[in-house]
This record gives sequence, structure tokens and C-alpha cells, in this order.
Amino acid sequence: MEQYEPDRLSPAQVAAVRRSFRNGRASLTRRSLLRASAGGALAVGGMGALSACGIPAAGKTHGGVSADDLSAKEKTVDFSNWTEYMDVDDSEKHHPTLDRFTERTGIKVKYTEDINDNNEFFGKIKPQLAAGQDTGRDLIVLTDWLAARLIRLGWVQKLDPSNLPHAYANLSAQFRDPDWDPGRAYSYVWQGISTVIAYNKKALDGVEVKSVSDLLDNPKLKGRVGFLSEMRDSIGMTLLDMGKDPANFTADDYDAAIARLQKAVDKGQIRRFTGNDYTSDLTSGDFAACIAWAGDVVQLKADSPDIDFLIPDSGYMTSTDNLLVPNKARHKTNAERLIDYYYEPKPAAELAAYINYVCPVDGVKPELEKIDKDAANNPLIIPDKAMAEKSHAFRSLSSKEETAFEEKFAKLTGA
Repeated sequence: MEQYEPDRLSPAQVAAVRRSFRNGRASLTRRSLLRASAGGALAVGGMGALSACGIPAAGKTHGGVSADDLSAKEKTVDFSNWTEYMDVDDSEKHHPTLDRFTERTGIKVKYTEDINDNNEFFGKIKPQLAAGQDTGRDLIVLTDWLAARLIRLGWVQKLDPSNLPHAYANLSAQFRDPDWDPGRAYSYVWQGISTVIAYNKKALDGVEVKSVSDLLDNPKLKGRVGFLSEMRDSIGMTLLDMGKDPANFTADDYDAAIARLQKAVDKGQIRRFTGNDYTSDLTSGDFAACIAWAGDVVQLKADSPDIDFLIPDSGYMTSTDNLLVPNKARHKTNAERLIDYYYEPKPAAELAAYINYVCPVDGVKPELEKIDKDAANNPLIIPDKAMAEKSHAFRSLSSKEETAFEEKFAKLTGA
């Protein structure tokens, strides 16, 4: 990997290089799901798999259990996050927004980037949560499907709205009411993750792409199309193209989407299913067009004038990484104050300018314009009203559905 010299680059260019490092490390693991083994058991599993590990099913846990809140006495909060998911200064040693939170409140943040994969992290904390013990963490960030599981199990605490005035007021409408946490009683969004269609203008060579149907059916794109190895994104985008709502679909709808993708695989239309490594295929032109994550597209567009994106008329998929307070956390109020801090427009803008994912905070654009006008006007970071209205979330799955659907998708992708 070539080294870069910050003194020869603009702040925006330095941030872009850092984001490219992040995309190579964290995006793949955060968006990955472990697939079925030869025996058909899923690592993401269902409640049956959890019970087999000695973890009780939902309803038999210490649901929503608090500890003595030591926030007033101990001015600290333990925060576990994904790698490269926080702003840093040029020295790479300090997180400016966290430092300012401490200066304002006196609350020291023990910040650890020890989440590399949802399943791996779940494995770390589940023994303590199942036993009703403190995990040693006051605040964690999990992708929506795993956040939903922990809420279902009763392993995270209900948040106190009185400590979250900015979060309550400024959370973007598109993220306010997921079916797995209605009204955001247990979670708030850290960042949004949008799934769009990306394309290489040079590789398309005049071929028009406007929809998922074009990816699947246009013979001029045969062997030059990519889909994602994340089930919810690839199936969700296909369901939308079929006129189905990913938030309200049946098993038959799912099977129809699988069949549609299988047909494209069988005729060689889809080159392959990928994780984050689609970025190299897209920039090289091996993919003329593909299903992609917006956080990557922001970086790719900055590096290459040939790369661009589109939002199909049928809409696009949105998922989220979410802030939660686990059971028995000892500094719950401090954790809630930190959540609320990141829903103030200024710190939210500083964070968005650095990591370039979808900012969930309304009113952030004027602050972001002061830092990076291009980012402020990028609908992949600050969705405008029209784009926000086209966003769709994949509905929660029962443990039985999760197992069955992942097995079918694994068979489709050859995982």
C-alpha cells in the first residue's frame, strides 16, 4: 500500500485516504453475515441455536436489567465501537468530538474500537448478558438485525427520554420507527448505511442503467454485474424492483426474489456476489454496474470521475448501526448524555465529515457546510427529502425465517 503525506494533501483528501483504509477493513466485516455450514447451521442462528449454547430464549432473561447507576459519582462512560468509525485528529491519537464532550461535561470516555464483526462481538458479550452480569461496557454499536435480537432477548436497557432531548428532536424521520424498536425506546442510530446502484461510466460505454431490472436482464451487461453477499441488501433491492415492500413481504415473495436472482446467475448475467471487494471490480471495469454501499461510493467518486451512482425509481435499502446500553451497565445516564451529544448538529457534522456515512441527524447540513460543502450537498451523506422518501428497511425476521432465508441465499451465492 502506498504511503500518503498529509502535508501534501488537503484535509478532504487526507480524510478520503483514511476512509479508503476504513473501507478495506471495517465495512466488509460490519456488513458480513456468516453463512451456512455444510450441515446447514447458521452462525447468525436463531433462538434454537442460542438455547443450544446455554442462552435462554426471550422471555426467560433478565430483560432490561439495570445496575446501580454510578454516573453522578463516577464521571466516566465505556464506549465500544467499530474500527475507524470515529473522527480523529491529524496525529491519529485524539478524537476531537469525544474530547469536546469531556471538556463540556467532565465525563471521560473510555473509547474502544473492539467491534470487528457483529457475530464475533456477540460472542464476546453473550455469556455476561445471559447470566445477568455487567459486560464492562456502557454503550455499544450494533447493526440493526443484531440490535433487534438483543432487544428481543431483553438484554439492553430502555432509554430515558429526559436525557435525550436532542436525539428525540433531531432524529431523521426515516429512522424513527423501525419495526424492531418502535419509537426508538431502546436504541438510537449511530450512522445509516444506504444500498444503491453504482456504475462505471467508461465500462458501461453508453449502456443505460436505471434499475435492478437493467442489471438482471440487459444482455449487454452479461458477466459484468455484481450483487452483494449481504442477503438483506441484495434481496431487498430485488424485492423493491419487483414491486414488493421489504418491510412487509411473504416467504413466497422471498422465494420469487431468490428465483429471479438464480436465473441471472444461471445465464451468467451476475459475475459474482461480493462483500466490500466489489470496489476493485467496479473501478477496474470488471463490473460495469453493481449493488453497492453508499459509504464506499462517496470515496470511489472522489477518486475516479468514471464512478457514479443512481437511486432506482423503485427505491433503495437502508440499514443502520445503532447505539444501545446493555443490561447492567453502570453508567447509563452518562451513556445517554453521550448519545444525545452526537445528535447536536455541530458534533454530528464533524463526525459526518470524517466518516461519510448517512448522518441520521436533522439540521446538520448548515454545520457540515462550514466543514465540507461537497459532503453537505452529497445525498449519500445528507439525504434530501426526495431521497429519504425512497428509503426502505428490511423487516425483522423470526429466528425460523432467519435460518431458512439465509440458507436459501447461501445456496444462491455459493457461500
